[in-house]
Amino acid sequence: MMKLMVKLKEYQAAWKEKYDFEKNRIQHAIGDRLLGIEHIGSTSIEGMTAKPIIDILVGIDQLNRMEVIVESLHKVEYEYVPKPEFPDRLFFRKGLWGQGTCHLHICKYDEKEWVEKLLFRDYLRLHPKAAKEYELLKRRLAKQFPDDRHAYTQAKEPFIHAIIQKAREQI
Repeated sequence: MMKLMVKLKEYQAAWKEKYDFEKNRIQHAIGDRLLGIEHIGSTSIEGMTAKPIIDILVGIDQLNRMEVIVESLHKVEYEYVPKPEFPDRLFFRKGLWGQGTCHLHICKYDEKEWVEKLLFRDYLRLHPKAAKEYELLKRRLAKQFPDDRHAYTQAKEPFIHAIIQKAREQI
């Protein structure tokens, strides 16, 4: 399997515009099953250095009838990528392999995946010092794992979990 490169870019205001464009397309594709849609990940945090991939979180009522969702999203250029290691969400990508432009995470609305992803994003938006720590960690890990996105992502996990815990303590 081809290793994916880790290439960080300085924050770009166009990321919000890209999210808004994709949000509209996804809403039309999924329709009534969509209960919530959010821009997540580093591209959703103003000023944050990030891989230039727009992460989108969609909350739906049930993860069943997956074939309908897969077919609907395929029409707007999203490819379903099975991820058995994440049974509580569906994952889709847009763009050429290794050069994706969007990642779409679909989970049950207001359950663990939904809540934790928003807790992390919102905490970093509200706490610039934590956001800067995360950015520095990402820069260090990008240098450490320049051609291994999986290792890069795994190495960020302890920080992410710690932030989610801090966010839970503040609710």
